[in-house]
Amino acid sequence: MEFIDKILTSDNTGFMLLLGLVVVVLWFLPAMLALVFNRKHFKLILLACIPAGFSLIAWGGVMLWATTGKVVDKYANRATPHG
Repeated sequence: MEFIDKILTSDNTGFMLLLGLVVVVLWFLPAMLALVFNRKHFKLILLACIPAGFSLIAWGGVMLWATTGKVVDKYANRATPHG
């Protein structure tokens, strides 16, 4: 506890802000990638990022969901018969 108090009261404000920004960016990286790769499910992926950040496995699953959206649609359209 004393160690944490020492960090918070020291002159590390810039470092703490940078560290917090890095954590938030990594936590919501799947949502940012979903804007490019899977815009249709962006809101759901954004909501899924909140609890998924606590588990590396869940975060990885959300990352896959975010980045494979258009690929899944591409292959699903190819599998359906036309005509």
